[in-house]
Amino acid sequence: MKKLTIARLRRGGKQFEILVNPDPAFKYKSGEPIGLDKVLAIDIIYTKASAGERASREDLIKVFGTDNVTKIAEIILKEGELQLTVEQRRRMAEDKLRQIIHILSRNFVDPRTGLPHPPQRIELALKQARFHPDPFKPAEEQIERAVEVLRPILPLKMETVRIEVILPPHYASKLYGTLRRSGDVESEEWLTDGSLKMRLSLLAAVYPRLTDLLARETHGAAIVRKLE
Repeated sequence: MKKLTIARLRRGGKQFEILVNPDPAFKYKSGEPIGLDKVLAIDIIYTKASAGERASREDLIKVFGTDNVTKIAEIILKEGELQLTVEQRRRMAEDKLRQIIHILSRNFVDPRTGLPHPPQRIELALKQARFHPDPFKPAEEQIERAVEVLRPILPLKMETVRIEVILPPHYASKLYGTLRRSGDVESEEWLTDGSLKMRLSLLAAVYPRLTDLLARETHGAAIVRKLE
């Protein structure tokens, strides 16, 4: 029998589950273009798939506004949790490790030479330090822990940039949290017209991604400049 896995979503005080094909479901959840017909293994919405307990039509309509299995499955996959296989977890961990190594090689140098450590050297040092990435946490949030275990093995100096950002009133509140999470805030000021001016220090590799995001979200209205 083909091995299946579960995607689940808790909403309206109830849990809803679907049985899915593991690899297509993982690709769908990751944003790859793949048809839902290849993902959904059985056209049934369950409350507990392992026990074969189906969700009632009344509950589906009450919670989702429809009893259409395809529409509900799409919501569960997009907003819910996908139970990963051991192989998928392994692949995710490997991919996360590559991301962490890339960030480290882009943002940290050997203070003795001023040059970046090659990715292969960083990878070997992380293995020596028995560093295991969390496959579910963003790579950026794991850099501090990686650096902590690397320092006894590799000399590291962080490369950072200081920037000043001015967001127009229409976008300031929406992007305030994004800015604060991007680096260490040095100062912030709400201007008389409702604009936000913030100075912060951030990893060098974060800078181009942040400027792209701000340009996209504000349609080019954000002002970003590097500071000395």
